[in-house]
Amino acid sequence: MKREWIATGLLLAIALPTAAQKKEAERVENAGKVMKEILNAPDSIPQSVLDKADCIVVLPSVVKFALGIGGSYGRGVMTCRGGKDFKGKWGAPTMMALEGGSIGLQLGGEATDFVLLLMNSRSASSILSSKVKLGGDASAAAGPVGRTASAETDVAMKAEILTYSRARGLFGGVSLAGSTLRPDNDANKHLYGKEMPAKDIVMADAAPVPPSAEALVATLDKASPVNKSKD
Repeated sequence: MKREWIATGLLLAIALPTAAQKKEAERVENAGKVMKEILNAPDSIPQSVLDKADCIVVLPSVVKFALGIGGSYGRGVMTCRGGKDFKGKWGAPTMMALEGGSIGLQLGGEATDFVLLLMNSRSASSILSSKVKLGGDASAAAGPVGRTASAETDVAMKAEILTYSRARGLFGGVSLAGSTLRPDNDANKHLYGKEMPAKDIVMADAAPVPPSAEALVATLDKASPVNKSKD
């Protein structure tokens, strides 16, 4: 009996990390699909806005839950252009978590995809280091929509983070003020198989692009190969 318990324990020790890694890999793959679909849509993120983003956060299927006045929780990925100045190619993703109240997220209870564009290095560095409150620790605004829309609007120029949502086939800018965004280092450990802080992944190039993220990175490299921001 003792041997059977030991064998069972060993199997669980092997199976649980593998299952967790598979779950996070599927989350990354889903983020890649969402990003590709959004960028292929005719009325999507303006090219001039996308070209000035240092990092992008993709949160597929954020769900609303009942907790007092309501709340939301979502998990996804953040990928940045390489190098400390964010001028290189898009790199390996770090896992992220979005948490917050019901502001801007009351969409009939349906799962919603969110895309956040980080428009300067300060917002990127802050989020990689700790939990950031959108609209508080970092200025955030609903992003402009439409391929030909200009990035030189008051909203786009002043906001550190531009936020978008997609639900029921509709895509547009949305307010996420009051929500918090933080690195999910437990998920990073599962995805990469070892302790991997978010800042090391992005700023120190500590991890190669995993197979699950290849589609996401390729989509962004094709859509916006050069950072045209002055930041």
